Amino acid sequence: MNDFDQIRHLTIGTVDFVSPKEIKVILEIDAPFNIALNTGVPQQFPRINGFLLIPNELGALIGIITWIGIEYSPYPKRKGYRDFDIVDLPFPLRKLSLSPIGILKETGNGYEVRRGVYNYPSVGDVVILPTETQLKAIVQNKDRNARVVIGNSPMAVNTPIFVDPDKLFGRHLAILGNTGSGKSCTVAGLIRWSIESAQEEIDKNKIDKNKDESKTPQVNARFIILDPNGEYGNCFNDLGSVRKYEVKISDSGEARQLKMPSWMWNSWEWISIAQASARTQRPILRRALREIKNADIKDTYTTYTDTLFKYFLVSLKISLINFQKKGADLSKFPEKQNYGEFLENVKKSMETFKDDLINEGYKDINNSLIKKISEILEDHPKSKGYYPAFSLKEVNPLLEILYSAESIIGKLIPYEGPDEDSPVFFKNENFLAHIERLAQESNQQQYFDFFLMRVRSLLTDKRIASVIDTATSEELTLEQWLTNYIGDNNLSITIVDLSLLPSEIIYLIVSVMARIIFEAHHRYKKQYDKTLPTVLVVDEAHNLIKRYGQEEGENISSQKLCTQAFEKIAKEGRKFGLGLIIASQRPSELSQTVLSQCNTFLLHRIVSDRDQEIVKRLVPDAMGGILSELPVLPSRKAILLGWATPVPLLVEIKELPEEQRPKSKDPDFWKVWINEEEREIDWGKIAKEWQGKNFSKEE
Repeated sequence: MNDFDQIRHLTIGTVDFVSPKEIKVILEIDAPFNIALNTGVPQQFPRINGFLLIPNELGALIGIITWIGIEYSPYPKRKGYRDFDIVDLPFPLRKLSLSPIGILKETGNGYEVRRGVYNYPSVGDVVILPTETQLKAIVQNKDRNARVVIGNSPMAVNTPIFVDPDKLFGRHLAILGNTGSGKSCTVAGLIRWSIESAQEEIDKNKIDKNKDESKTPQVNARFIILDPNGEYGNCFNDLGSVRKYEVKISDSGEARQLKMPSWMWNSWEWISIAQASARTQRPILRRALREIKNADIKDTYTTYTDTLFKYFLVSLKISLINFQKKGADLSKFPEKQNYGEFLENVKKSMETFKDDLINEGYKDINNSLIKKISEILEDHPKSKGYYPAFSLKEVNPLLEILYSAESIIGKLIPYEGPDEDSPVFFKNENFLAHIERLAQESNQQQYFDFFLMRVRSLLTDKRIASVIDTATSEELTLEQWLTNYIGDNNLSITIVDLSLLPSEIIYLIVSVMARIIFEAHHRYKKQYDKTLPTVLVVDEAHNLIKRYGQEEGENISSQKLCTQAFEKIAKEGRKFGLGLIIASQRPSELSQTVLSQCNTFLLHRIVSDRDQEIVKRLVPDAMGGILSELPVLPSRKAILLGWATPVPLLVEIKELPEEQRPKSKDPDFWKVWINEEEREIDWGKIAKEWQGKNFSKEE
């Protein structure tokens, strides 16, 4: 930068105005109008999003052109010429505006770009064109692991653009753009190019280290794609380890049945789908989940009932001890009424166990308690709906039966097993039966009739049962699910097609899946003290990660839980190796928490003023002018900015072959209209599948 002859040769103007956000430049009279030839190679100048340099003691400040214009002024006074006697006439003076983006510093190995601006120029400082070497240094990423080529820079003599996967995926990436701007192809391309680059590096290391040619190491990468429109199914067929899941409507196709059984849901997810009320239904729902998940999942339903009976006795013992502590209060209202109703409900619950218990000892305990409670209630008959006074004589005998029972069934102490949020197997029919029993015990059956009907209808819906049903999921363990959907120590691309998932449950399924994936990586880090690098891709993210307001209050909706699951991943996923790619055409509808946690952005064409405004808020004020080109970007062109690139860049994304692209191209209206392409139509077949009717293959 200290070659003054070179600086003078490349000078195109001087600084006219300086602020932290903007630097205005007056161009020289002889500055290039279209093509600059004085940098060694022809380059377009001046152009929006082009680069200029302002030399200083640290090297040179890098500015990106955000505005070009003409201002009429008096005829310029040229240095070294006697023009002072010329009459001043209006003269077109070219100006441009720069956004400062970093420093270009010369090193022993060439040039290096440093983020941020250490000092600003002064008015009158010269502005120069970068040479070809300097242009490449500005746009080429010098990070150690910047090995993945995603495209080239049309503003820097088509220099290849490299990115570092650690920075691109580790701190989350947002790919934003309108329909048809190339967004889906960019998502598919980033996954493919990352895998191909990793394989090239493995092959290179194998050759360099003279490793056995017969043993070809595989890429150890994990990508999980949530695909709401079913576009990515055939994008990666040639890469090998691709698992596809969908809601199956027939036995055809290579995709497997999507499984997210209800035993994997936590209490909040159950509350959201069942719309459980806070005061009455949620406590019993949580208790039912806690007790059902502590039952022996390998036993039959009858043995399972014995296990629940023991939990019931634990609860009964705790309640009786609490009444015992109240002592004299049992003779007063309302305690005497509460105790009488408590005994009635306990008796009803124990009678429901009576026919299902297998263990003879359990049967004897149940019969003894029923007999003793019946005697107490007969001795204290209601009068006009109210119970008379009770005393410890009506409490202690029941406790004595329970104490003596401990010699048969073991200590009746609160269980220390899985809680209501643990992913432990249970059967749906057992769960519903237990809720009914607990509701009866607490004398709140009237609050659970509609609740149980809603949950039962959900669990038996044919469209949903294939995904959440536990009766057909006994073979699917938590270990198998994690292996199938996250993968092992080989290349694993998991594509989850959500297109046929009913709207009433899609948020719940995605919420559970995101939470399980996050918790699995959290526990992996805790157990091995290392992260397991995985990328979770969410296409059409505005449909799944919607912003929500504070007006919802106590309402726990599946949509809100789904958004909160991704907000947690966005805020904490990096610590556990879980990266996030969100692709959306409506950033204004996305959760701003998730969007603000993305450190790298690939911005395709965005036309909506509201969406542009949201995007501009996410970048520093000095970068705002760079985004003015968003409404007119052609397909495959995108602005790359953020943590994964040293400076903001206009990138022409690499083109994917037709067979590797997502199925998101525009419909072929004209070819169908003129019969160049045929379309078979069988609405009867579609109607039968839609209505859930069975039909034979011959039909």
